[in-house]
Amino acid sequence: MSKPVVLIAEELSPATVEALGPDFEIRSCNGADRAELLSAIVDVDALLVRSATKVDAEALAAATRLKVVARAGVGLDNVDVRSATQSGVMVVNAPTSNIVSAAELAVALMLAAARHVSPAHAGLRNGEWKRSKYTGIELYEKTVGIVGLGRIGVLVAQRLSAFGMNVIAYDPYVQAGRAAQMGVRLVDLDTLLAEADFMSVHLPKTPETVGLIGAEQLAKAKSSLVLVNAARGGIVDEAALYDALKTGRIAAAGLDVFAQEPCTDSPLFELENVVATPHLGASTDEAQEKAGIAVAKSVRLALSGELVPDAVNVQGGVIAEDVRPGIPLTEKLGRVFTALAGEVAQQIDVEVRGEITEFDVKVLELAALKGVFTDVVENQVSYVNAPLLAAERGTAVRLVLDSESPDHRNLITLRGTLADGSQVSVSGTLVGINQKERLVEVNGFEIDIEPTDHLAFFTYADRPGMVGTVGQVLGDAGVNIAGMQVARDAKGGQALVALSVDSAIATETLAEIETAMDASSVRAVDLD
Repeated sequence: MSKPVVLIAEELSPATVEALGPDFEIRSCNGADRAELLSAIVDVDALLVRSATKVDAEALAAATRLKVVARAGVGLDNVDVRSATQSGVMVVNAPTSNIVSAAELAVALMLAAARHVSPAHAGLRNGEWKRSKYTGIELYEKTVGIVGLGRIGVLVAQRLSAFGMNVIAYDPYVQAGRAAQMGVRLVDLDTLLAEADFMSVHLPKTPETVGLIGAEQLAKAKSSLVLVNAARGGIVDEAALYDALKTGRIAAAGLDVFAQEPCTDSPLFELENVVATPHLGASTDEAQEKAGIAVAKSVRLALSGELVPDAVNVQGGVIAEDVRPGIPLTEKLGRVFTALAGEVAQQIDVEVRGEITEFDVKVLELAALKGVFTDVVENQVSYVNAPLLAAERGTAVRLVLDSESPDHRNLITLRGTLADGSQVSVSGTLVGINQKERLVEVNGFEIDIEPTDHLAFFTYADRPGMVGTVGQVLGDAGVNIAGMQVARDAKGGQALVALSVDSAIATETLAEIETAMDASSVRAVDLD
């Protein structure tokens, strides 16, 4: 078999290729060259980029085999996530790879602006020694306002606390108690602007945050304010910032990001009270190596059909270790469910019971859908497009949680309604220290069988000799039975034989069993 193709469209750390390993064909192209990108992307399985490659609807349409786009960094301004999701393409990034580097640069810009490092350096290079002109201010015992208390904002707050600063923050999505644990006082934006001697912006760029710091906000600030933006360009209105700096409305600014990049011609660059860098937040050897290794690992997971924790267009968030073992089990339950149903269900409930409901188990809903549609559609089913496939086929999906599980520590059940109103269900659990997978219920029949690669389920009227009949037919067909469970709803009522076998059962053999048993339902599923 040919190896999956990974296209690296920009220069990445050598550690990226090492982390990918020998299982892939590695290609390279200049992602900034549009024609070269569109030509190179046609038959690749994964695309690795930084910030210069534009991955839009046109590029995604050209990529007929693409399964994952990996951005070696945090921002995704250059990736059309919506179009990727519609195409069933996973988008991953490296959300923690550069957070230390970005936090350190924000502090560096703050110090440089406070001490006039940039103009003083330029003066020396011009033969000038003007110490009094560049008298600065200390950070010690000043108040710094952090706008956005996410991963980077928290790191900046920790570092500035070590400078002896009083830290306040504005973030409507953070609880006051969590901030207080870090020694940070949460305030509204107006209060932050009024109290801060220094301000550092650490928000994502969204329609709500573009222009958040404009002329109206800067008019409320102290005239001594030093403002730093090392997050995303456009959050601070650059025209308003220029006017505030030019007129002395605020004292200084440190900027690493701009509304339009690359930016080499801005009125802000003419001001001595501005220190600016060309988007260097992630530009350290350490950050690039971390980002490359992180996305390489994500690509390996994505191309092997696994869930990727850093995927931005897959619901589920961070996966708790207690939940993770249930993911492959739930996928298998989905495939068994489809085999039992013999059609696409109109309604599916993913019921999760027991201790794991203390955690976020949204990922189990995705795993169930991935399993349900794996044997239904020709294209590869992923955690990205499984919900779309359900929506396209009119399947309503619901996640049902219950902390009580009388018979098992944890229990996962897929229960669905078919077009004729009939019900299908299958349940599974994990047992023992090694968390072994077990099927424990099928359509109301209690069983206990390992979900091996090849399974079969026969429903029939309870009567003597049927187990022997199944064994005889399979034996004649050369199919070895690895495990068998028999269950019934009542003596002489409906019964179920559940089998795990060593090889797939041929269609004609299944038909022979159906006839010999006068079975009401004969279903087989191959999970290999």
